[in-house]
Amino acid sequence: MHLARTRSLFFLAFLACALIVGVAVYLQHYLGSFPCPLCQAQRVLLSICSAACLIAALHAPGNTGWRVYSGLILAVSLTGAAVAARQVWLQGAPAENLDACAQNLLFLLDTQPWLKVFSLVIAGNAGCSEINWSLFGISLPEWSLLAFSGMTLFALYYLFVEFRRPKPMNTGNAD
Repeated sequence: MHLARTRSLFFLAFLACALIVGVAVYLQHYLGSFPCPLCQAQRVLLSICSAACLIAALHAPGNTGWRVYSGLILAVSLTGAAVAARQVWLQGAPAENLDACAQNLLFLLDTQPWLKVFSLVIAGNAGCSEINWSLFGISLPEWSLLAFSGMTLFALYYLFVEFRRPKPMNTGNAD
């Protein structure tokens, strides 16, 4: 029962991440909300979390394997939470203090070295501070921060709680 429940929860986490990425793609293609480099980085990181959850659910490894997948998800979700928190902070910063240039992440990756791309993405720009869409008064980067926080808690649960529990013992009573 333990394995089936673990696989189901990892598959559920995959569905949640895939749904969030799907909503972001829908907002871009059908509502014309062009993503800034920070948004694109968050999509990539959430897609990695989603893929790791799906592979874990399909692979169904032993306890060590679940810990490895949880560690990967934890590292990626903490990185995503940091990127989302940076964008939430930028949304509260005065726009005149930000660079007005908003270049596409793929363009930056094609034309700049990795460290330069990283510093440009983290620095943000005026496009990163715009709030184009919100649901219940919560902007997309804030929703992203909530999603990454949830994935972080999910990974921490599997790293430190779930596999530390003693397994139920089969007493072998045949009444």
